Amino acid sequence: MTLRPDEMRLHTRISLVLTALAAALVLALGSLWLKQTRDGIREEVEAATRVAEQWLTVSARELHAGQDGWNSERLLAHLRDVGRIRANALEVVDAAGTRRYLSPGPTYKAGRAAPGWFAAVVEPGFAARRVDAGELTVILHPDASRATLDAWDDLCTMAGWAGVLLAVLFFTVRHALDRALRPLGQVMAALDRTGRGCFDTRLPVFPEPELGRLAKAFNGMADRLVEAVNDNVRLGSESELNERLQARIEDDRRSIARELHDELAQGITAVRALAGAIMQRTVDQPALHAPAQSILTVAGQMQDGVRTILQRLRHQQGSLGASADDTLGRYLQAWQQQYPDIRLGMQLAGGNAPISDGIIQALVRITQEGLTNVVRHAAATRVEITLRRLEASDGVWLELVLADNGRGFAAPTSSPGCGLGLAGMRERAAALAGELRFDTVADGGTRLCVRLPLTKCHPLEETK
Repeated sequence: MTLRPDEMRLHTRISLVLTALAAALVLALGSLWLKQTRDGIREEVEAATRVAEQWLTVSARELHAGQDGWNSERLLAHLRDVGRIRANALEVVDAAGTRRYLSPGPTYKAGRAAPGWFAAVVEPGFAARRVDAGELTVILHPDASRATLDAWDDLCTMAGWAGVLLAVLFFTVRHALDRALRPLGQVMAALDRTGRGCFDTRLPVFPEPELGRLAKAFNGMADRLVEAVNDNVRLGSESELNERLQARIEDDRRSIARELHDELAQGITAVRALAGAIMQRTVDQPALHAPAQSILTVAGQMQDGVRTILQRLRHQQGSLGASADDTLGRYLQAWQQQYPDIRLGMQLAGGNAPISDGIIQALVRITQEGLTNVVRHAAATRVEITLRRLEASDGVWLELVLADNGRGFAAPTSSPGCGLGLAGMRERAAALAGELRFDTVADGGTRLCVRLPLTKCHPLEETK
C-alpha cells in the first residue's frame, strides 16, 4: 500500500524534501561533469590522432624518398607490428581501393561497451584522417569508445556513491528530526486528552525555544479552559438553583391561593350571607340595619381584595404551545379593568410561536411586579408595554419594555419589603440567562427592559 505525501509523518516528509534537494544538486553536478567529460574525450582523442597522423606522415615521407629500403610491403609489415594505435583504428587500402590491412579491435576492456545513449551524449564527432604513402593510403579512424567506457565506469561508481550518500543523508536527517520533533508526540497526546475532556493535562517546558513557547501557550490555554468550564458549571448550578427556587415559590403561591380560597374566601362569603340575613330582618331597626349594611359592604370589599390576590397568585399559566402575546394580553386586559384610571398601551409582537411555560411565567410575573410598582410608587397616568422578538448574532431574544410617565425610578427605601420586588424580577431574569435593566426617562417616568433568550449561543456550554 502506497502512502500519499499527506499521510506521511512530518519528519519523513522533511527528510524526503532535503534528500530531493540534494539529489537535484547531484544531478546538476552530474550535468557539469558530463560536459567536462565530453570535452576531455575530444581533447584526448584529437591529441592521439594528431600524434598518430604525424608518425604516419613521417613514415610516408620516408617511403616516398626511398630511404633505408622503405617500400609498401615494409610499411604494411611495420603497421602490422604496431597493431592498433590508442584511440585510433588503422586501415590501409591500395590504389584500387582494396583493403590491405585493418588493425585489430581494442584489447583494453575488450568485449565491453558503454550504453548507446551515453555514448551519444559524451562522444564528440570525429572525421577520419588520410595519409598518402605511395601506392597505399593509410586511413586513421578516431575511436573514443574506450574513453567513453572509462567515463561510463566512472559514472556508475559516482552514481553508486551518490545513492549511498543520499540514503545516508535521508536516514540521518530523519533520525535527527525524529529526535528533535519527539516532543510533538507529547503535544499531540496532550491535545487528544484535552479533546476527550481531560482538562488537567499539562505539557513540560521543552528546552527548544519554539517548543517551549508552544508548551507555555498550551498550558495557558488549558488553565483558561479549566476556568471557563468551572464558571460554566457554577453558572449552570446557579441557574438550576434559581429554577428550583422559582418552582418552589410557584408551589407556595398555589398553596397560599388554595388556602385563601378554601378558608378566607369561604369565611367572607359566610359573613356576607349573615350580614345580608341581618339586613333583611332588621329593616325596621335602624340601629341594627346600618351596621349590618356596613358589614356587608366591607365584606364585599374584602372579597374583591381576596379575588384580586387570588388572580395575582394564580394567574392563567402559560404552557408549551401557548403564545406570549395571548397570555400576556389576557393578563393586561384584566389589569386594565382593575385600574381604569391608568391608560394602558400595548404593543405585543412576540409572535405566535409556542414558548415554554418558564419564559411566559417570568414575563407575566415581571409585568405584574412592574405594574404593581407603577400603581404604588410611580403616580403615573399612562403605561406603555411593548413585547417583541429580536434576532441577534448571539441568538433569538424576547424583549419586554414597560414604560410609564410617573415620577421616575428611585432607590428603595428602608421600609420593610421595599426592594424585594426588584430583586425578584432580577432573579427571574437571571434564572433564564436573561437581562434586566431600569432607566429613568429624561422627560419623566421609568423604563423597565427585560430580555429573555429563546435560543442563545453559549460558548462555555460548547466547551463543556
